[in-house]
Amino acid sequence: MELVQPETHDAGPRLVAPGAVHVPGWLTEEQQRWIVARFADWTQGPVPLRAATLPGGHQMSVRTVCLGWHWQPYKYTREATDVNGRPVLDFPDWMVRLGRKAVAAAYSTDGVENGSAPAEAYAPDAALVNFYDDGAAMGMHQDKDERSDAPVVSLSIGDSCIFRFGNTKTRTKPYTDVELRSGDLFVFGGPSRFAYHGIPKVLPGTAPADCGLTHGRINITMRVTGLS
Repeated sequence: MELVQPETHDAGPRLVAPGAVHVPGWLTEEQQRWIVARFADWTQGPVPLRAATLPGGHQMSVRTVCLGWHWQPYKYTREATDVNGRPVLDFPDWMVRLGRKAVAAAYSTDGVENGSAPAEAYAPDAALVNFYDDGAAMGMHQDKDERSDAPVVSLSIGDSCIFRFGNTKTRTKPYTDVELRSGDLFVFGGPSRFAYHGIPKVLPGTAPADCGLTHGRINITMRVTGLS
């Protein structure tokens, strides 16, 4: 196991696996605060944060609000009756633009194999906005409910976490542990699009004072569902 830590807050992109790129400090402090304010708008609206229940009956420790498509293990839906009887929140245009910039930033690294269309063609239509309290975690899993192999874009705000990025065959080793800090970007596509990944631990008390979040961690993952 290797723990990859950014050398500086604004270090350049680093390749974690083919198609998987970590960009430390990608979001500015102002951008982080602005997104936190949008998070407050989403979670105080008609579709509040919820903890999804897995098919075996286990309730996830992470709470989620969805944009573009409701997500339930393991499917996407727009049926208003599925989540509090409410239609899903819109996927905002600014997030599409941000997603394209994220893909461009990650795959500007020489030698990165993304196996996807150019960044300007990236068109995410769903986001899972997850909130991690101090004790929240997420087990190793694949993002494979989509009908598209376009990259997944992940943004972190608030407390740091250990992000475990594995392989496409098994939930176990080999994997790499990466410390994701507030403002960090992680993109995985191409050969790593269906790699197992998870969050074994959040690091309480590590949120920067100026990120807009006093505790916990916000994680936004943008996806292209391939659905219509």
